Amino acid sequence: MSAQILLQGRLLGVDDFAVSAPAERDNRVFDSRIQWAGILGEVLPRALLADLKLPPLMLGSSGGGRFLVILPDEERAAAAEAFLARASEALIALTNGLMRVAWSWTENLGDWTVVRKRLRDGARKTSEILATEPGFFDPFVPALPQGGDRIPRGLRDAAGVGFSFAFPALIAVEGGDYRWDLGRQAALDNISLTRHAARNGDTVASARELAKRAKGEKLWGVLRGQIDDFDSRMRRAQSVEEHVQLSVLYKQFLTGEIELLCSQGDYFQRVTVLRAENAEFAVFGSWDALLGFARELHRVFATFASDSLRELPGAEAKSITMALTLAEPAEPMSRIWEDNARDLEIAKSSDKDCLYLLGRVLEWKQMADAAELTEAVVQIAEDFRGGPQFLAQLRTLYKKVETGGLTPADQERIGSRALRFQRRFANVASRKEREFQKLRAHLMKELAGRNLRGRLKIRPEGLVALEWARLATN
Repeated sequence: MSAQILLQGRLLGVDDFAVSAPAERDNRVFDSRIQWAGILGEVLPRALLADLKLPPLMLGSSGGGRFLVILPDEERAAAAEAFLARASEALIALTNGLMRVAWSWTENLGDWTVVRKRLRDGARKTSEILATEPGFFDPFVPALPQGGDRIPRGLRDAAGVGFSFAFPALIAVEGGDYRWDLGRQAALDNISLTRHAARNGDTVASARELAKRAKGEKLWGVLRGQIDDFDSRMRRAQSVEEHVQLSVLYKQFLTGEIELLCSQGDYFQRVTVLRAENAEFAVFGSWDALLGFARELHRVFATFASDSLRELPGAEAKSITMALTLAEPAEPMSRIWEDNARDLEIAKSSDKDCLYLLGRVLEWKQMADAAELTEAVVQIAEDFRGGPQFLAQLRTLYKKVETGGLTPADQERIGSRALRFQRRFANVASRKEREFQKLRAHLMKELAGRNLRGRLKIRPEGLVALEWARLATN
């Protein structure tokens, strides 16, 4: 009897294709491509099993553009290779070479770490374009396939999807050789997806419309998060069963909690999901709603890690890092998506379990402090008639201190300005003098931090709080 075969596959180049022309100037094209790639990653392994006449139970895991299927023999593995090669050729033609499928298979024999290494080494052969291949040194000429962008629209609201090699994009809302329902509940005969979208009537609200729903400055943004060291956690799995179990566990948490959060009143009409996968999510919406969304999702993930992951050794995949990038109403989503990817990399390179916000990387505890400081700044600006002048002068003062490289004379001059600034706003509240003085003292202490050897040490969460308060009060 032949050994069990494990086949692992992955979609490559999704983000590169998502931001390519004409998506760089049309947000609807960008959204359609993101939805298409997410659904295709779920459909492709199911279509493979259906084509091989194997039951859906042979699907080990899927999501995030990756999948693992179990095959009974080498004959089916060879047929699977032919299927995936054909799918890869179709994607290369559709995306002008930006997307392809990488895969590998091996017998499930020996220790799982050895099996996983064989799968990883085998995937390199189908993912890397070798210099010995014909046309490798030909000049690249970016161009859309004939007929323009052929990614199907309407996938966000589709009740079902079909697969066929006759389709230009492999999947379509109508028809197909094989079909699956798209729903929230996981089942053998459907695909569970998180596709919540804020609405403007019967259509999905645009980024410009979501910016108008923001409280304060009329901006929108993209929030993306990744579970820290997720790949390292998967590499520590001791068996294929544990690998599948962990993959499903994280996927169910992210998709389920994001769907639940989006159903709440603060986010229902102000946040739209772009992606929700095993180890990553991305949403866009009103900037102030995304701030609350990020904090709440981090809170529930910390609870999930404490309750469900306590038995797992090490700290891998027990924290989450996010980045929030803000944008003007008219800015294209593809550009903000690329900026957000850069911001997320900055956050991940700086630390784990943190958030990139307003040009700074904050730990989540610092984020809570920034929120508290923001409330104090807004209260002084509004309840005690500090006004826009208060925020503008405070920001200017502390930004000068932050730049560093100041001479002792500059330090003394800025210190004198700080004292004059505090005196100027010391008497703005006649009826609540005691409350104001207490709040002002707390605010100045928290913003400035400590004075080290005559040099003012600025707290990063203080500067974030100032900018946050400015956006909230404009």
